[in-house]
Amino acid sequence: MGSDEVLTTPPDSTLLDGRSAGPTVPRLVLGARLRELREARQISRTAAGEVIRASRSKISRLEAGRHGFKLRDVTDLLTLYGVRDEGERATLLTLAEEANAPAWWQYFSDVVPAWTQAYLGAEQAASLIRCFEVQRVPQLLQTPDYARASLRLAHSDARGEELDRRVMLRMTRQRILRRRPAAQLWAVIDEAALRRPVGGIRTMRAQLRHLIEICRLPQVTVQIMPFVAGGHAGEAGPVTILRLPGGRLPDMVYLEQRVTALYPDRPSEIECYWDVMNRLVVEAESPEETPTILHRILQET
Repeated sequence: MGSDEVLTTPPDSTLLDGRSAGPTVPRLVLGARLRELREARQISRTAAGEVIRASRSKISRLEAGRHGFKLRDVTDLLTLYGVRDEGERATLLTLAEEANAPAWWQYFSDVVPAWTQAYLGAEQAASLIRCFEVQRVPQLLQTPDYARASLRLAHSDARGEELDRRVMLRMTRQRILRRRPAAQLWAVIDEAALRRPVGGIRTMRAQLRHLIEICRLPQVTVQIMPFVAGGHAGEAGPVTILRLPGGRLPDMVYLEQRVTALYPDRPSEIECYWDVMNRLVVEAESPEETPTILHRILQET
């Protein structure tokens, strides 16, 4: 299937219109509030879990916004936490219903693993996305052909139709850069990712030209970490940080691995990754130098 077919719009063309990012934000809001209520009453996660016939780890997942909510469980937890105000109970129960709404990515459910679902929902709602990549061009900046080549390496057993859907999912995610208001993307890319011809020379040259063009968008900032920089703050590997609108939810740190992902969510951990990201933008070449560097790499590719 060619690139034009890969970009075919899913049946619901309003999937990513900025208002339908799915249940992730309601889950995060409700989870954060339940955590506040539990900690205010000095109730352990184990004790809270016993009330809803669940484990301590499930309470942790609920509070982190990585799990749907049963209305009965929310009702029981609110009672345990001493919430008697009918207005607040109604508001939180409404959030619980919204937290169980269908997610936008369900159209791609056959190629979306459970461990990436929370990230996909938060990404579509994010107002700011900061990322550092070492081996690949960031997924939100990939061309269809580059994405296909990268996905083929990651899923060597994927057949044509499955690969097509994986590419379509990746291209669909990129619409957040064109919506109104657009998400702000600030990426630092290691020079190695730009020198490695994923998909072959022709595909890589097209990818480099795409980066040159997309860097002109006011909502996209790209910096390059050159080889001559030597060691840098991001030596532990790729990292993505999402900031959700409103200012009331904690930032989401996302560390994708081969068959799972980590979501460090302690305030000290989030602060640590922000420190890494802020050091990277100081150590990398300035955004103003990016087009010049990309043109040079394009000529040498």
